[in-house]
Amino acid sequence: MTPGNELLFLALGGSGEIGMNVNLYGCQGKWVMVDLGLTFADPAYPGVELVLPDLAFIEERREDLLGIVLTHGHEDHIGALPYLAADLGVPLYATPFTAGLIRLKLEEEGLSREVKLHVIENGGSFALGPFGFRYVPLAHSIPEGNAVLIDTPYGRVFHTGDWKLDERPLLGQPSTPEELTAIGDEGVLALVCDSTNVFNSEASGSEGDVREGLMQTIAAAKGRVLVTTFASNAARLQTLGEVANAVGRKLCVAGRSLDRIISTAKAAGYLKDFPPTIDWDDVMALPHNEVMIIATGGQGEARAALSRIAFDSHPIKLSTGDTVVFSSKQIPGNEIAIGRIQNALATKGVLMVTDRQAEVHVSGHPGRPELEAMYRWVRPQILLPVHGERRHMAEQARLGLASGVPHAVVQSNGDLLRLAPNGPEIIGQESTGRLVLDGDVILPADGSTMNERRKLALHGQISVAVALDGKGRVFGTPVLKTQGVPVEEDKAAFLTEAAQEAAAAVPKGQQDEEALRERIRLAVRRTATRWTGKKPVVDVLLIRP
Repeated sequence: MTPGNELLFLALGGSGEIGMNVNLYGCQGKWVMVDLGLTFADPAYPGVELVLPDLAFIEERREDLLGIVLTHGHEDHIGALPYLAADLGVPLYATPFTAGLIRLKLEEEGLSREVKLHVIENGGSFALGPFGFRYVPLAHSIPEGNAVLIDTPYGRVFHTGDWKLDERPLLGQPSTPEELTAIGDEGVLALVCDSTNVFNSEASGSEGDVREGLMQTIAAAKGRVLVTTFASNAARLQTLGEVANAVGRKLCVAGRSLDRIISTAKAAGYLKDFPPTIDWDDVMALPHNEVMIIATGGQGEARAALSRIAFDSHPIKLSTGDTVVFSSKQIPGNEIAIGRIQNALATKGVLMVTDRQAEVHVSGHPGRPELEAMYRWVRPQILLPVHGERRHMAEQARLGLASGVPHAVVQSNGDLLRLAPNGPEIIGQESTGRLVLDGDVILPADGSTMNERRKLALHGQISVAVALDGKGRVFGTPVLKTQGVPVEEDKAAFLTEAAQEAAAAVPKGQQDEEALRERIRLAVRRTATRWTGKKPVVDVLLIRP
């Protein structure tokens, strides 16, 4: 597939899911990519933390790829760069704060000399082949949230990235309604738009409102206060710094990602008035009511600071009468992990405050009133929902059509969409998929390694060693070892019977070795199934003289 005299759109991630955003635009033989993010693994990927997009489609056409344009610095938009960008061999484009985060990632992986990173000033413009790009600042829960206005010979695309409306942002100056209306006056072919909060009937709210809610909550606390939030939410960090000063508490930061965000934000000109911080030893030496801690781990991450504090494996300790404020939204799928930490804190007598009890968090994504306002200002001919599960995207399409947008398309990862001319129309399907970062190795998410690991997790494993003499007869007694097979108290009896079945499976005379292994494997697995109802993975070792 080589784009002709047309404008194409293809999502390789982020459509039909929240996270792992990768979007391609094609025109006159060339492609550009907007964002290259990752998502975090769930229990379907045992032993894995990070899930990456499969870029096979564009890797096969890398000579036609002009560059990767990044909208902002969240992991679901830039997180896959250290693992996949070098193989694509194209330059990256980002505004200063986002570029700072990317630079750190590339340096950690030893790729800073291999991947070219262009820093574009806020509101700046640049061109890539038939595409022109201009960054349009929008409010979000990280500095320098941007839309990109993409000029092409076949019409203009307003690609929002993640955004919200905020009348009182604490960091940055988002575009005004008048500026967005001016963009609409110039004509917009397609609005490619964040769908995350489409079911919210109210606007997301302002960071300024959160400041007041946090001020009241922390001022009322008696003991130590720990606030957990997304590390990337530099506006929230600014808020928390101001609150700590106002209530007279010394500030401590716990979490490597928080240190990284704070240093990058300061280098980009943000957090200028952020108060000096104290170290962990000083926290424990000060009176409880003079301390405020900002920590990572509000989504239940096992290795993050909050989890380690909750389970007493961190130098910072919390006790009865202390308060933990969850200044973040609970991401669907993290309920069990968060509940585990909250139960541990409750056991200690720690008080907890979430956004259900006080206004301590606002979302960085637009609710329905904000979406409707964007439609009025930009007035696109086509609405293309992205950044959401299928239900979110379908609902935004309905909302856009009800608001007067002429066309709305609900597409999925892999749907090749012609926007112009004669669009919108889905004209084909291309292969997409997921990769996993397993240790230091990138593998197919549904390849043999992950399938084997799922089977091990579900059923357990048995190793069988069978010794044969020179005539192919069983010599001695087969030896078995189990892992994760639910025999427990009956293990000895089970192993005895399974060994007998393994020996009985060896026929007299010579036999093809693979066929012999398979007979033994099936005999042992049948025995395990009779005993447990499970079908464990069985590995057979034949020992010959």
